[in-house]
This record gives sequence, C-alpha cells and structure tokens, in this order.
Amino acid sequence: MLTLQNVNAGYNGIDVVYNISLNVKEGENLCIIGPNGCGKTTLIKAISGIIPHDGIIKIDGIDINNMKREQVAEKIAVMAQISTVYFSYSIYETVLLGRYLHMKGRTFKEPSLKDKEYTDKCLKAVGLYNIKYKQINTLSGGQLQRVYLARTLVQEPRIILLDEPTNHLDLKHQTELIDFLRDWSKCKGHSVIGVMHDLNLAIKLSDNMLVLDNGNMAAYGNTNKIISSNLLNDVYDMNVTEYMIDSLRQWEAYDSYYNKSKLRKVN
Repeated sequence: MLTLQNVNAGYNGIDVVYNISLNVKEGENLCIIGPNGCGKTTLIKAISGIIPHDGIIKIDGIDINNMKREQVAEKIAVMAQISTVYFSYSIYETVLLGRYLHMKGRTFKEPSLKDKEYTDKCLKAVGLYNIKYKQINTLSGGQLQRVYLARTLVQEPRIILLDEPTNHLDLKHQTELIDFLRDWSKCKGHSVIGVMHDLNLAIKLSDNMLVLDNGNMAAYGNTNKIISSNLLNDVYDMNVTEYMIDSLRQWEAYDSYYNKSKLRKVN
C-alpha cells in the first residue's frame, strides 16, 4: 500500500530525516514516535508530498513523484495539528471543503447530494452533526480537532496521516478518537499513520512502530516488541517503562481515592 525506500527529507537543502525505509499494508496502523525535533512531522510531510524528498515513496506501487498533486490527495489525507482560525465558516462548510476533489469538473463546484450526505455521515461519526451549523471560531480545541478529523474523513482517503491528533482532546475524546481510527483502518483498503507523543495512545492505535532518533531509524517493527525492549530508554534518555508504570500507579491511587470519596458522600 505505502512503501518508503531510503527516504531523506528536510528543508532548504538540509536533511532532517535520513534513510527511512518501511512498508505499510492495508489495515495496518503505524505510529511514529521519538523525542521532539527527531523528524516525525518532517517525515509525514514527505509522505504526503508537501515537501520534496530523496529516495522512493510509493503508493499502491506508484512513485508519488510521478503522480499529480490531486492524485496523491485522492489516496492520502493529512490531519495536521490545529492552529489559530482566521476565518469564520460553519462546521458543515469546513468539513465540506474536504469534498473538493470529488467536486472537480462540476459547474461552479456545487456539492452534489452524495457530497452532502457523506459530509453528514462524517459529522455523525465524530459527534458533531447536531451542531453542524455552529461557527468554528466559537469551538473548543477538542471540538475543532474533531472538525478537522471529519474534514479528513470526508476526503475518502485510503491512508490518513495524523500529526498529534489528540492535542486539545480530553481523556474521553482521546480514547474515542483512537478507537474510531482503529475501526476505520479495519475497513478494506484503509490504513492510519500517526505521529504521537503519548506512548499509551501510540500503543493503543498502532500495529507497528517507527522510532526516530535524531532523524534516523532507531527501530521499526511490531509495537509490542519495541515497547518491551529497552530501546526507548536510550532514545528518550530516561526509564520509559518505569515512568509509565509510575503514572499508572498514581492514576490507580487517585482512582481508588476518588471512588472511596464518592462512597463516603453517598453514605
């Protein structure tokens, strides 16, 4: 489905990621992890064709350098980190923008009944249908994140590229988003590739992991094998396992205290 062979990419002629090779199959989810500045977002930009690269990137066996921009967009949709909103569209209008490729060649690019129905379907999937006419500059960060997810889905891509998709989301919506993406990727012909900082969410989403360190591949393979190794300790320069276990213990202690407090109030 997606193949990278010896890919280098960066900015202004200076590479940030080096010699990246991987293969993502249909139905497979890949998470890209690593410290800040290691090249995760740069790699996502190279895969989507936003920045140039050396080496080979193929989608369904076709080199993206031999594809037109709209052909790449028909295969891949990018959900980037949200930024300040400088315009005031409704949720519905913003999501409908993702149908642009499907409206190509139509007079004045008027949305068809299918465009409108599919937009509503995606809004329902992310729980925004009931407020679809609300202006996006009035939304919370979590709501806005779900708007951009719906706009990504409405494009009908085969591959979704995510750059920190759970930013601005509370715990409930983080979990719902990851569950939704896992279900979506199991549909025929779909895959998700995500840049993640939260290792717990990365484990929950991914089948395989790519670990970057200073732009290089520190590891690539099965998520469980990578997490169970000591490699992440070296990459993050800390005891990752101990940190995750300690966080879990703190959460369990808080959860236990919270439940006992609730019980005392009831009694």
